Amino acid sequence: MGVKVREKVKGSGVYWFFIDHRGKRKAKKFGTDKQAALIAAKKIQAKLTLGEMDLDNEKKRSPTFGEYAKTWIEVTVPATCKEISVADYRGLLNNHILPVFEKTPVTEITRLMVKEFLMKKARKGKKNAEAGYASSTITHIKNALSGVLNLAVDDETIGINPAQKLGKITREKGLRLQFDPLTREELARLLAVFREHYPKHYPMALTLCRTGIRIGEALGLQWGDIDFNSRFITIQRGRSKSRTETPKNGKCRRVDMSRQLTEVLLELRRQRMEEKLRKGWKEMPPWVFITEVGTPLIEWQFRERVFNRALEKAKLRKVRVHDLRHSYASLLIQAGESLAYVRDQLGHHSIKVTVDIYGHLAPEGNKAAVDRLDDILPTHLAATQAQPEIKKELTENG
Repeated sequence: MGVKVREKVKGSGVYWFFIDHRGKRKAKKFGTDKQAALIAAKKIQAKLTLGEMDLDNEKKRSPTFGEYAKTWIEVTVPATCKEISVADYRGLLNNHILPVFEKTPVTEITRLMVKEFLMKKARKGKKNAEAGYASSTITHIKNALSGVLNLAVDDETIGINPAQKLGKITREKGLRLQFDPLTREELARLLAVFREHYPKHYPMALTLCRTGIRIGEALGLQWGDIDFNSRFITIQRGRSKSRTETPKNGKCRRVDMSRQLTEVLLELRRQRMEEKLRKGWKEMPPWVFITEVGTPLIEWQFRERVFNRALEKAKLRKVRVHDLRHSYASLLIQAGESLAYVRDQLGHHSIKVTVDIYGHLAPEGNKAAVDRLDDILPTHLAATQAQPEIKKELTENG
């Protein structure tokens, strides 16, 4: 007699109610939260005892989107994503999705409802205060919706995920350049300002300009990541919002160092050793770029208090710190480096990403190379073509 909670399939992590009341037995699936299931079981037992629940006439209640969203953001996302991604998804849920779908039973959510919701987010116009979100934002919102509804599919509450196979949501636009690279001369002016006015941050600025690494990857650099003999840096972590995480694509990579950068970082390490003795630190901080107290630099402080002011002193247009990465890639391509090498340096997960962003900067072709494919002409004809004045003279003289 009573209501018991256990897994129907041992080790599945899905808990069921097994109800035995007045000779009637019934099994009901609850979900993956055992504690919540135990609490619900006590409520069911109380209703059965008071006669407020009839197993024969009980209507099956479909879980709401909000219930699955709670499990998804508290269990699924932390187990599969970085901490910063958890915060991003939580923001998408709270600001966009839950206000619309939180109390809706998942069995009532249709593909049309999801598609109209996303189209409203993408639509432009004064009448829609929330309209005009970028296609990338729409994609993130859709992914969050789909992730929550996948739990309902796994729980066998719904048969298909209505946030999948939606077709076209936004009007496709041609790839627009989202960066403003600095020229070689502009970079030289900027670095000169760093040397003169912000010497402490010059090594950081030079690292960004000569390697193309992301600012979070630069802030996450430790001395053990640098091979001064072979002149390369191993990117194996990044920092964002004062947290240390794996690189963006979850993969380590090696980035080549120029001779100038190698010499500057060697000098920085020598100065850091002197600073350790001067300040009485027990150990030299592992981080390459640090604050006065030896902790890693904070991105917004470098951007607002140093980088933007350096741009003003150099009398350059306002660009983002991230545009130093694009400037690096652009200069490599203009120098004749292959897109494959640029991809490896930047850490793109595929060559397609590199081509989509920088392909228009690649040289249109090598005329000398295609000329070598031509048939070999007879000596006398080649000489005539090479010297048009001789050809003209022969024609005039018959």
